[in-house]
Amino acid sequence: MNKIKGKQFLLQMVVPICVLTIKEGLSLATRQSVEEHLQQCEDAIRNAQEQFNKASMQEHYEDVSFTESMLQIEQAYNDIAKLALSCNGQQREQLHRMRLQLQQVQNNMILLDH
Repeated sequence: MNKIKGKQFLLQMVVPICVLTIKEGLSLATRQSVEEHLQQCEDAIRNAQEQFNKASMQEHYEDVSFTESMLQIEQAYNDIAKLALSCNGQQREQLHRMRLQLQQVQNNMILLDH
């Protein structure tokens, strides 16, 4: 951290999942980090839908894969909730829509009698 004229500045901070640029104490999500998270969410949804389809046909044969895909959905949801704190309005709206999709898939998986 550098002090310039009494203000603290961080030029760039790497967080495990995304890159945040810090300016005068405000963190802003980069477009790339938002796109990466959205892609991660789409992958989680795709995987969860595959597991949902398998589970609805095979009942209890692949419980581990089903549970792992639910955990992947939950992790993606939590990650974008954290990222939304450092986004602009348009990015926040994109992330909110993705959270709704993740919740829908998660609810369907929870309600599946498998």
